[in-house]
Amino acid sequence: MKLFPKITIYDRYIFKQIFFATFVAILLFTVVWIAPEMLLNTIKKALSGEYTVKIAVLVLLCELPLIFGKAFPVGLLLGSLFTFDKLSKDSEVTIFRAAGLSFKRILAPVLVLSVIVTGLCFYTCDKLIPAAETKKLEIKDKHPSTQYIYTKKDESDAPELAVIVSGYRDDTMHDVIVLDFSAKEYTDVHQLSNIYSAEYGQYKGDFWELSDITRYNISGDGIFTSIDHVDKMEILNGEYAQNAFTLMTYSTKKEREITNANLKKYISLLKKEGLDEEYRYMLNKYFQRFFHPFVCILLAIMGTLLGFSKPREQRLIGFTIAIGSIFVYYITLPFFDLLAEKGILPPLITAAFPPVAFLACIIAFYKMKDL
Repeated sequence: MKLFPKITIYDRYIFKQIFFATFVAILLFTVVWIAPEMLLNTIKKALSGEYTVKIAVLVLLCELPLIFGKAFPVGLLLGSLFTFDKLSKDSEVTIFRAAGLSFKRILAPVLVLSVIVTGLCFYTCDKLIPAAETKKLEIKDKHPSTQYIYTKKDESDAPELAVIVSGYRDDTMHDVIVLDFSAKEYTDVHQLSNIYSAEYGQYKGDFWELSDITRYNISGDGIFTSIDHVDKMEILNGEYAQNAFTLMTYSTKKEREITNANLKKYISLLKKEGLDEEYRYMLNKYFQRFFHPFVCILLAIMGTLLGFSKPREQRLIGFTIAIGSIFVYYITLPFFDLLAEKGILPPLITAAFPPVAFLACIIAFYKMKDL
């Protein structure tokens, strides 16, 4: 078989059949996903006056990219399965084989469509979902309020400064506490020299600026010696300021809210700061960004194999296997996330295991079908 076979009437016919079947499957998946709870909650908020009609529509639109990211693989699996199951029942597959078309040649239009959908899935996960999630937070006017702690350490990994932020919005923080450690080291503790409590803080690019500060001076034996007021003070200059702000910004974000480029930078920073669990978890999610779109191709092939059947063979078996595979795939993803986060398995293995499992199933089905 040529690497790029000539496009025939068969290719156009199969491509058209699978395209429409996949489109319908994606549409049905989206409706089923969005209808029960998401749509009901949005309608309730619109009726109560919390949302205007325009805001309600925008909220639902912002949910679509996340649903599409899950629907693309499902749509390809069910679309290819339904198409070839129908072709098998109508004996059209038998005619294709009698005309000299091998399974690989029959699979060609399926692969073309799956590659296109794979590209859409990758773009959706990388660009559309983060943009939609950010827009959704803006619409709902929700901002992170989780407390954040950053510790600046010296070359010997001893703490120099600890910064506690109670809340922030954009580059402005409030209720910031700074623990300033002295150069004196004891056997079991690093002695505090000052404690600063600031009403406000702001990220200036190369440094953090605190304002309206109460300073508590502490003696060597841990006793407050004086309390005074400071109008402004700079902390975390240079790279420390940038790293702390980046970590604070992304620590309250979910993985899906971050683009691939920013996620890669965040992962490097987590490794540098020694935040091992978060580093392994995010690295696993980063690898999944590439393996998940590839699953589209594997599921399209699996659907084609499951659709190949004898004219009187029960189609329930193929659809049951397909639905079960999708269910197992999505329900086990959090389990693999946990394995990566806790360091039980390397992130590359946890991210690659589901696609490898699908590939093994494809090989098994291919041998069972004797194609």
